[in-house]
Parts: sequence; C-alpha cells; structure tokens
Amino acid sequence: MLNVSRLRVLREVISQGSFSAAAAALSYTQSAVSQAIATLEAETGATLVERDRRGIRPTAAGAALVEHVDGIIGRLEAAEADLDAILGLRGGRLMMASFPTAGATLMPPAIARFRAEHPEVELSLVEGEPEEIAPRLAAGELDLALLFEFRDGGERLTGGLKQIDLVADPMHVALPPDHRLAGHAVLSLEDLRDEAWVQTSARSPCARHVVRCCRAAGFEPVVSFESDDYQTVQGLVASGVGVALIPELALRSGTREDIVVRELHPESPQRRVVVATRRGKGVLPAAQSMVTTLREIVAERRRAPTP
Repeated sequence: MLNVSRLRVLREVISQGSFSAAAAALSYTQSAVSQAIATLEAETGATLVERDRRGIRPTAAGAALVEHVDGIIGRLEAAEADLDAILGLRGGRLMMASFPTAGATLMPPAIARFRAEHPEVELSLVEGEPEEIAPRLAAGELDLALLFEFRDGGERLTGGLKQIDLVADPMHVALPPDHRLAGHAVLSLEDLRDEAWVQTSARSPCARHVVRCCRAAGFEPVVSFESDDYQTVQGLVASGVGVALIPELALRSGTREDIVVRELHPESPQRRVVVATRRGKGVLPAAQSMVTTLREIVAERRRAPTP
C-alpha cells in the first residue's frame, strides 16, 4: 500500500523541480524529502525521479504515478471534509426510529429543535414496535431509537445497546362516561375483573403486559376487541363495548372527550421509555446531540403545568 504522505512529497518534488524547493513548500527538511522519495522508490521498485542540469524531472514511472496522485489526494481531502462535517454536525445523516406514541409526542418537537440547530444534518424517522426496532439498531441499520420496556416484564430489548431513561409512561384506565365506575377518582385492577376489555393486538408488548397485570390481580381479562391504533381503542371504549389500559403518551397525543380516564391504585402499570444507541465509540455526534435534545424536551414537559 502506497503511503499518501510520500505521494504528496513526490508530487511536490516534480511540481517544484527540486528537493530543496519541495522541502520549503512542505516545511520539511531537504533530507526528509530525499528520504521520502527513496522510500517510495523502494516501495514501488522503480526509479521515480532523475536529476539533470535543469533540476529534477520525473521518469516515465514517476510521471505515471503522479497522474494518479492528484485524484487520490483529492478523494482523500473530500473524505476528510465529509468526516469533519459529520463530526461537526455540519452534514451527514441521522437515521432514527420510534414506537408510534413517542413518534407522535416526543419526536416532533425534538426533530424541529434539532433541525433548527443543525440544519445541514439529514434526518430520517421510521416507526415500529420496540421488538422490531431494537434488532435493527443493534445491526447498525439505525443510529438512534426510542424504545420502551415494562418493569418486571421479562422482555429485555436493550441488551447490548446504550440506553438512557427518558420518562416513565404510566397506563391509565379508560372508561365510557356512563360506566358504573366513572365516578371513582381512583380504581384498582380488581375493580375491573368482570369487565370486557379492549386492548392492542395480543402479540403486542402492551397487551402482554396488561394480561400479566390482570393475572397478578387474580383474574384473566376477557378481551372483546383488539386494535393497535389507540384512537380506535378510545373509540371502542367511548361506544361502551369495553374498558382499556392506555399509556399516558397515547392519551397526550389526543384524548377523546367522550371517555373518562382514571389512575390505578396503588400504582398504575408503567412502561419505561428509553432512547437507545449502539455501544462503543462509533456513535455519531448527531445521535449524541439528539439524545440531549430529547432529554431537554422531556424535562420541559415535566416542568410544564398540567392543563
């Protein structure tokens, strides 16, 4: 493999026509220039320059090599410029993913703020469930992801990933306004043992956690309807066909006026929302900056007065 520094010296020697002029242009000593040319000739197995009464001139081999040097160095300089831009948040691309409720509530203000601060970084966002997103992040297809896990849920998705806690997302009970329990300020899961349930599809982590919580409370929930769209879940609750546990983030993105939302006692089931990146030194500065932005957004929401 040819050494780029020595190729630069060869180009300068041929351009300047002497070792001394090349040394002055490169801020090298003349002996360093001579040594670089001698080493390059040893590496290539060819004489690259010759001296005559007019100074230094390239041999056929030297002239052929120099024809490639400008292109090689130009490509390297362009690569260095691109890398500097990425490291300095003046370019590059940040590929992100989020589960839907965080994608509707946390990501929009974070993306808007990041874009205002770093307009030259290209952003992309895809949505999916955590069990779909986490493997893509670990495989390097994504740079950053918003995920959630349930405490004591037994489903660890962030193993091998660097994660930072963002917010606890409690699940609240949604009831029809004329439900017999709608007048209670706080409910327990045991109060709901005889109800029909509306929940996300059985394969989803939220549905599995709801079932776990109901079983821990001593009953098996009777699921009458399923939908992975929380607006649809709310509509079914409003129509009186069942009750549901809905995460707070889903309610923040839009709560219907024709349902009643109540907290659970002694504690609502909650999922832990995290922002995850890959481990190691390869995390993009843009990803690190987005983590900071997301934490700022969450902190500001905590300080904001409850409507």
